[in-house]
Amino acid sequence: MTSATFFRPRGDDRRVASRPAARSASRPAAPQPAPEIAVWDRAVRAFHWLLVATVGVALVTGLWAPPSWHDVHLWSGIAAAVLVGCRLVWGLLGPTYARFSSFRPSVSRALAHLDAIRRNREPRHIGHNPLGALMIVALIGAVTVLTVTGLLVLGGVSKEGPLAAFTSFRTGATALTAHAYVAYALAGLVILHVLGALHDGPVMLRAMITGTKPAGTDAITAPEKPARPHPAVRTIAVAVAVAVVGTAVLSAKPVPGIPTAPLDPLYAKECGACHTPHHPSVAPARTWAAIVAGLDDHFGDDASLSAADTRRIADWLAANSAEKFDTAAANLMRTPSDTDPLRITATPGWRRLHADVPDAVFARRTVGGRLACSACHADADSGRFAARQISIPNPSPETKRP
Repeated sequence: MTSATFFRPRGDDRRVASRPAARSASRPAAPQPAPEIAVWDRAVRAFHWLLVATVGVALVTGLWAPPSWHDVHLWSGIAAAVLVGCRLVWGLLGPTYARFSSFRPSVSRALAHLDAIRRNREPRHIGHNPLGALMIVALIGAVTVLTVTGLLVLGGVSKEGPLAAFTSFRTGATALTAHAYVAYALAGLVILHVLGALHDGPVMLRAMITGTKPAGTDAITAPEKPARPHPAVRTIAVAVAVAVVGTAVLSAKPVPGIPTAPLDPLYAKECGACHTPHHPSVAPARTWAAIVAGLDDHFGDDASLSAADTRRIADWLAANSAEKFDTAAANLMRTPSDTDPLRITATPGWRRLHADVPDAVFARRTVGGRLACSACHADADSGRFAARQISIPNPSPETKRP
């Protein structure tokens, strides 16, 4: 018997073997998966997830983190601004559904779409639906406003960045209020965006990962437009170069209203003998004049100096008092306390700035009390008091509880 004969089925076997085939022929075919259509290209998907990360970090570090996270907030905000700039370019030169022309925002269309959702007759859009179009514009607009107000805050309050030479503290403080309100509004938009994504179900999430959506005759599409990546890359490169060079040039300009001279050696020696010498910009001239006039009873101590030394220190303090500068510390602390006008730590500005610092922190051996500004502010001697220079020391081992 040959191998061919061995593996050839007998007559009954052939009939049995043919039955499953007959049954499968009569069984209805399994439904084929709907064809997919490419919607979100890699650039749009990368922008989306990177913006989620940068905006999330910026919101957390700006609204809830301590001042020591200032640099993280700053760089995450810059990254979000760069991403929005790239998205604006790609919205003009990208493929079909990346272009702004494919999802023109309209309040009336958004309201009509909401009504369709209420009636369970929501049309299926391949690109952004009318609500999504408004959300994209709102998110981009919010990040843009936050970028502008953030630069004004950086220039007016921190006295840093490309606008520092042109922005007063008052302007920066106003921008800071607007910056905070817009940040909370952006957080609300993010929540609404997440709720919208949950309403759309897994299709929305999968589309932002794979870039495709199920096609269909009932879907609303947009006219096909090819991407123009090379002009987009050139435009972005030129914009980044202009921004970097412009920032460097403007940031190098001298900034008015900030202290530049070191502490007077005599003042630093005499006052530093008992406590950290305060920068004169943290109190107005009338406060310094009253303090110097009462050195024989300086908060319970005799700190008298010779007439010449007293005059030298008095003149230097008057020439460098809070009225002479436009820093945050000078503006916030130039108004004395009504009940304790000579005590710097009693001013409304000082109390406002330190309202969130517990008394236990000042009691730490590593801090040394409310007068020890340099314990937490690395730049206290310069009068800048920048947020990034704040670092509260941990308790020393001998003061820790077991």
